[in-house]
Amino acid sequence: MAPKSDARLIQIVDAAAAEAAQRAGAWVKCRPGCTQCCVGVFPISQLDAARLRGGLDELRDRNPARANMVRGRAQQAVARLATEFPGNARTGILDPQRNEDFEEFGNEEPCPALDPETGLCDLYAARPITCRVFGLPLRTQEGIGVCELCFQGASADEIGASVVHPDYEGVEAVNNAELERVSGLKGNTIIAWALAAERR
Repeated sequence: MAPKSDARLIQIVDAAAAEAAQRAGAWVKCRPGCTQCCVGVFPISQLDAARLRGGLDELRDRNPARANMVRGRAQQAVARLATEFPGNARTGILDPQRNEDFEEFGNEEPCPALDPETGLCDLYAARPITCRVFGLPLRTQEGIGVCELCFQGASADEIGASVVHPDYEGVEAVNNAELERVSGLKGNTIIAWALAAERR
């Protein structure tokens, strides 16, 4: 379960994303049912993983059948991906020395939280930080990255004016470090491994 301080982090991230989306206006094309960003794996922190597991527990309390479908999709994804997993396939911890292998790993794999019938996220309230800011311009080491479906035809100035300001990164790092210390799990994982194991 994510620490109580995670609620403050989510509040900060969601506020930053909402502010950036307001500045971006019609350039942001993200809508319910648009699932391009839900296909392909990406690293998540142990904090994201704990939040997702908490979201799955809450879903199980409300709708056990739907929760079992999410967990089943996660287990199927783990079975498909385990042989090429760039890290410890037993724990789901990614090996930071194998980042190059990760580039081509699981690019066609749908997120287990994605309902394939509705195109909606079954764990939307518990989604990782990356999902919360995706689609909006983000400053990276390579420059400013945006979703290829958003900001089509926008100028560099229009994109730059809509960048999410990562004021939350310090809070996220502190929360994640504390969770790793308490749980004993250190390092990034992916959503399928976070959701596949029975935790209750």
